Order: sequence, then C-alpha cells, then structure tokens
Amino acid sequence: MIELLAPAGDLEKLKIALLYGADAVFIGGQNFSLRARASNFTLDDILEATTFAHARGKKVYVTTNIIPHHEDMEGLIEYLQHLEKANVDAIISASPFIVDMALKHTNLEVHLSTQQSATNANTVNFWYNHGVKRVVLARELDKHQIRNVIDHTEADIEVFIHGGMCMSFSGRCSLSNNMTDRDANRGGCAHSCRWNYELNVAGQKLSDQPFSMSSKDLEALEQIPHLIDSGVSSLKIEGRMKSLHYIATVVSTYRRLIDDYQRDGVIQDFMPYMKELEKAENRLASHGYLEGTPGVEQQLYNMRSERPTQLFVGLVLGYDEKTGVATIEQRNHFTVGEEVEIFHPSGLVEPFKVLEMTDHDGQVLDVARHPKQIIKMHVPFKVEPYAMLRKR
Repeated sequence: MIELLAPAGDLEKLKIALLYGADAVFIGGQNFSLRARASNFTLDDILEATTFAHARGKKVYVTTNIIPHHEDMEGLIEYLQHLEKANVDAIISASPFIVDMALKHTNLEVHLSTQQSATNANTVNFWYNHGVKRVVLARELDKHQIRNVIDHTEADIEVFIHGGMCMSFSGRCSLSNNMTDRDANRGGCAHSCRWNYELNVAGQKLSDQPFSMSSKDLEALEQIPHLIDSGVSSLKIEGRMKSLHYIATVVSTYRRLIDDYQRDGVIQDFMPYMKELEKAENRLASHGYLEGTPGVEQQLYNMRSERPTQLFVGLVLGYDEKTGVATIEQRNHFTVGEEVEIFHPSGLVEPFKVLEMTDHDGQVLDVARHPKQIIKMHVPFKVEPYAMLRKR
C-alpha cells in the first residue's frame, strides 16, 4: 500500500490530517526542525501524537532536518533518544552528522530529507547502504526519472505531490539569510523570493512591472497514477504552516484519488478532484518538475497568487444524537438562513440550511461573527467531532 503523508504544525492539525485520510504525518519538534515559526511540538506533544496515531494504525515522523551550525548541536543525542522513547516511527534528516548520531545512538528509523538533493539511484543506494531506510527525492526530478531511481534501488522512495515549491535547488537558499539574517536552512525562511523587486541595468529600471522569483505551488493530481505504478512508497503533502481546512481538504482529496485509482485502475476525469482542491486556500499551482523542466508558465514572475477562501466557517466539537444539536467552534462569518454543508472526515459532504443558532449560554444569534465563539445549532444528520462546517 502506498502511503499518503501529510503535514501537521500542531496537535489539532495532526488529528485533522489523520482523521481525514493521511496514513502518516510529519511534524517538527522544538529542536532541529526547519519550520521555526510553526507551533511545533514539545516532547509531551510528540508522545500524545504517537499515541493518537498508533491507536489508529498510523505513523508519526519527526523532522530533524536543519543544516546545523556548530552551535546548533548541543543536546542532539539526548533529543534523539527522547524521540525514540516517544515511539516516533522515523526521523527525517538532512545532516550526515544527525543521520549518523541517530543510527549510532538510537534504533530510530531514519529518512533522508529532500534537502540532501538525492537525484539518482547511486546517491539513494549510498544512503540506503549507510542505514537510511527511506529517501525523500529532490523535487527537481520528473516522473520518468523517479521511476528509474525506484527501479535501481531497494530503498523506500518518498515524493512530494502538493504544496509550496522552493525556487532554489532542493531548498538550498541563501537569499533569506543574506537579506533578513533569517537562515532558511535553519528554519527561518522569510520567503524573500516572493517579494516584489525592481529590475535595473546600469541604474536604469527596465520596467514598472514588479518582479518576483517565486514558483507556483505543486499540484500533482494527474501524476498520481504514474507515481503509484512506479512503486513510490510515500506521497508527501507540504504545508506545516497551513490551516486546518487546507489540510483537511487537500488530504481528503488525495485520499479519495488514491483509493479510486487503486480500486478502479484508472481515473477517467480529474476535474472533480481539482474542483475539491479549489475549496482550500491555495496559490496558483502547476506540476512542478514532474512533467519535465518547468517553463515560464510554472513561475510567478510578476504577481502574487494567494487565493484565500472563507468557506470554512466552523469546526464541529460534538453532537447530541437525542436532540440533533451540534456544538460548533466558529471560524468565519455566517448567518441564519445560509446554505452550508458538513464536510465529514470520511470525505462525505452533506448540505443543509442554518435555521437557528444560539451561543453557549443559549442566547439566540442571527449571525456568527466572533472567531472561536462556541455555537449550537440543529443539524439534520449525525456529525462527529472534527467535521467541518463550510459555506456552499
């Protein structure tokens, strides 16, 4: 079975990712991780995460993927041993030293990060023979090159299928460090490539149109069948900084696509999956390198493309089957009389109309306008915790 691997920036997002169809999640601890601005997990959080995941037959991987400087090494071995005690299923590392310390001082399974730029089977086999079980390939390979690597190695292969794409080779960027003193390879990327710049030659501005160096996000829906047939072990979604609704929508969509293809052996129409992904807040997307060297159409040279949505209006906290009343934590503005839908963790979507609602104290509301407000409303069918209320 191929693994669907999802990001999780905190415990709530981890639970959402697993409930909505991920087979495994990758998370960052408070040390040695490349997402310094994510909420990140304490050691107690990591133990809670593995307990929750393992009870459902799923896995948790912890990123230890910084490119460390000498001063970053303090406490490394102790931290790795704590991860082992917390029963994490693997760590994801880029530094050869961190890999060696994990293999020498723990029984942790080690996965090689995409930051190591593995682009060929010889490199993959070097790390596999060194003790690394899985290699996350560089994002600069097309789908045929990925298949060729898999045909010539015994290592498990992980491939990115969705999310942000670094404009620099395998994330090895110094732009943020030089411009803001925030080191991208130690967790501090300022996304300087997405800023607007002027193009000048000999002091003369070439154009009034601002220029950026950012790439479109990756969306590999149409490449999933080829990757499955190629023997990829894990399909990876990027986005530990993303919202609950984004994670639920993206994970659920790829889960359905993977299951449909494995059941039917063919996908006749990708449009329903594409339409579902559009419900998440996304930047413009492309296939990245998967169909060959990207052209101009895969870049965002002169525009930003964030497409926020306000479809996600509430998170279900509980449901009373006797009264049919759901307890919901409000996330975006909605009103009595609106057509909404419940997006279930199973992927099922059921519509209904908001006829009435009250606050936690029983006061009647015409509108839900306060983020995180606890609201009660009648829902004409059973809902479960972590289902989502969306506008239609």
